[in-house]
Amino acid sequence: MSLPQNVMPSFTPDSELDLLFSPTLIPANVKAQLGSDLHMRPLAKTDITRSHLSVLSVLTSTSTLSESQYFQAFESLRACPNTYFTLVIVSRETDQIVGVGSVFLEQKFTRNLGKVGHIEDIAVDKSTQGRKLGLRIIQALSGISENAGCYKTILNCSDANIRMCYLTVLWQCTDGWFLFAAFYQKCGFEKKENEMARYHNIADRPLHTPRL
Repeated sequence: MSLPQNVMPSFTPDSELDLLFSPTLIPANVKAQLGSDLHMRPLAKTDITRSHLSVLSVLTSTSTLSESQYFQAFESLRACPNTYFTLVIVSRETDQIVGVGSVFLEQKFTRNLGKVGHIEDIAVDKSTQGRKLGLRIIQALSGISENAGCYKTILNCSDANIRMCYLTVLWQCTDGWFLFAAFYQKCGFEKKENEMARYHNIADRPLHTPRL
């Protein structure tokens, strides 16, 4: 049944959701740094109704999925326990997603059978950009990776963001010059090596770098 016009959906607590992983794996100290109007939790099976795909579309092209397709993708992730961790930030006012990010854990044969965390698909809705939600998502995902025993966590980003990290960025205003710390350095990451990519069966590619 649809809600009456102008009536906002009520916030759905974690206990009423079918979640991808246990909420206890999200570092409490990161969650505590969110505003009181926001909540961080694992992806839920019904998050297709909470603007999950819409938020991802600020990052790259996002297909229109049916509910059954979304459910199938969700269950594919859950079928690999302790591997895929997608979390979201939800507005308590609207019960809609305003931020999302993922980390997946790769088992290695090297490094004494070590594991590596790979952070992907960090996206923040335009309505909440500038509130450091991208930073909080990366901190939480890094914490999950570290607590799972990974010896390193990798985050891929565009050349534009690399330049922002490793060139001195200055902004002149009336009070003088202010040095702005680069976003990914704030998250504790450093530039390490390079990556090559070969695309398969993809007609379009990301053309812009979204704000976080």
